[in-house]
Amino acid sequence: MLLVLAVFLTAKLLSAGVRWVLRHWAEHVRPRLRLSILRLIPLARLVFGTVAVVVAVPILVEPTLRNVVTLVASVGLGLAFALKDYGSSLLAGLATVLENTYQPGDWIQVDGTYGEVKSIDSRAVRIVTADDTEVIVPHSKLWSTRVSNATSGNRSLLCVADFYLHPDHDAAAAQRRLTEVAGGSSYRKADTPVTVVVHEKPWGTHYRLKAYVKESREQFEFITDLTIRGKEAVRAMGIRFAQAAYAETKESRGAVEGSH
Repeated sequence: MLLVLAVFLTAKLLSAGVRWVLRHWAEHVRPRLRLSILRLIPLARLVFGTVAVVVAVPILVEPTLRNVVTLVASVGLGLAFALKDYGSSLLAGLATVLENTYQPGDWIQVDGTYGEVKSIDSRAVRIVTADDTEVIVPHSKLWSTRVSNATSGNRSLLCVADFYLHPDHDAAAAQRRLTEVAGGSSYRKADTPVTVVVHEKPWGTHYRLKAYVKESREQFEFITDLTIRGKEAVRAMGIRFAQAAYAETKESRGAVEGSH
C-alpha cells in the first residue's frame, strides 16, 4: 500500500510540476498561442493519472490470467455503467441526424437555451446564443426535453415585436400603421405576410407585430428596427403608451402598514 501511495503521490507531483511549467510558458508566449498551450494541461493530468493506475494495478493484483480476466470484466462493467449517459447521447445524436431534428444554421431552443446551431458532434450539439456564448447541449436531452426549432432548415423565421398602448385610442388605425411599419422594413422578407394580433389587458392594449425576417441571423436587428420605428409611428399618431398598474405585494403592504 505504501508503494502504491508513493506511485500516486509521484504522479500528482509530476502533474503539478507540468501544470506549473505549462501555465508559466503560456504567460510568456504570443497571445494567439496561449490558449493552445493551456489546452495541454487537462491532457497532461489525464496522461499522468493513467500511467499511475497502470503502474499501481500490478502492485496490488498479481498479474495471473484469472486475476486479469476478473479485473478486465470488473472495469468493463464499471465503464458500461459510467458511460451509459454517453451512449445515450451517441444514440440520440444518430437519431438527430437521421430524423433531421435540427441542422447547422438552425435557431433552436433546448432546455431554456436559444441560439444558432454551429455544429452537431457525435455526443452534443454546439449552440451559440445571441450573447455570443457557446452552449454545449448533450443529444440525450432529445429524449426528455422539448426541442423548439424556429427555422427548420429555412433562412427566414418569424419575429415578434410587442407594443403596449393606452386603451383609449383608435385600434384599427394603430393596427394599420404598425402593419405599414413592418412592411417598410429593409430586414423583412419580401412577399411574406405581416400580422398584428391585438389583446386587450386591464391596464392597456397589447399589440404583437409579427413579420418574417430575410436572414435568421438578423432577427434581433429586425425586432429592434420594428420596435424603434413602431414607437415613432405610435407617438406620431398621438397615442400614449400603457403603464401597468403597480402590483402590491404582501411585503410592500406590510411595510406601508408598519409606517402608519
